[in-house]
Amino acid sequence: MESINATAVFFSPTDTSRTGVCAIARALSDEFSELDLTCAPAQATFGEKEVVVFGAPVYGGRIPAVCRERMAGLKGNNTPCIVTVTYGNRDFDDALLELSDLVQEQGFVPVAAAALVGQHTYGTIQVGRPDENDQAQDAAFAAQAAEKLQAGTWQVPATPGNRPYKDGGKGGNFRPLTSDACVSCGLCVRGCPTQAIADDCRTIDDSKCIACFRCIRRCPVGAKNMDTPEYNAFAAMFSERLKDRKENQYFL
Repeated sequence: MESINATAVFFSPTDTSRTGVCAIARALSDEFSELDLTCAPAQATFGEKEVVVFGAPVYGGRIPAVCRERMAGLKGNNTPCIVTVTYGNRDFDDALLELSDLVQEQGFVPVAAAALVGQHTYGTIQVGRPDENDQAQDAAFAAQAAEKLQAGTWQVPATPGNRPYKDGGKGGNFRPLTSDACVSCGLCVRGCPTQAIADDCRTIDDSKCIACFRCIRRCPVGAKNMDTPEYNAFAAMFSERLKDRKENQYFL
């Protein structure tokens, strides 16, 4: 089989979507490229001889609105692609269909699609996922997609979802707090996907924050937190509700 020129393109605030999309891209090519749209948009054009693996998280049953905006500068030329969304063990609703529609509008041809389960941003839901088993499944799926590419059968797979899409994609309502442990290193400011954190590392623009908790996950001193009675009660309830493991779904 000819070598595949693969690129993993993702919006992934907590690296969960990135893990899945890179597992698939790596199975297609040992020397795949990465294009990270998490903190900034990009301009790129892809040709017919390339393969793009797209990845995005699910926010309320949709891909994040900011992710749609970041992808506006990507153009395909009848470029085959694989579309993936990562969800926190509840449901992916219309997100996978939305992503498939979006990339087709920009000149890409989905040859395969996947809804991948990852650790939820909130609570303790499917902690550690995608795990080794998930990534092995992703690699097997990529091998099947590669066979489809080699055969030249580029039909778009039937993808679950509804049009018009449900309301969603805006992110959660929680807003991270900052404790006195903050050393004002600025890592949260520089790494915020929507530039919602002011230079003081504490003030958060409510209109920009998408509650992705990237700042909480990455704070080197643990100063960023969501330690409130309201959040803790919600997280406990949500974790119990979504404790039963769901499996990845693949569409070819």
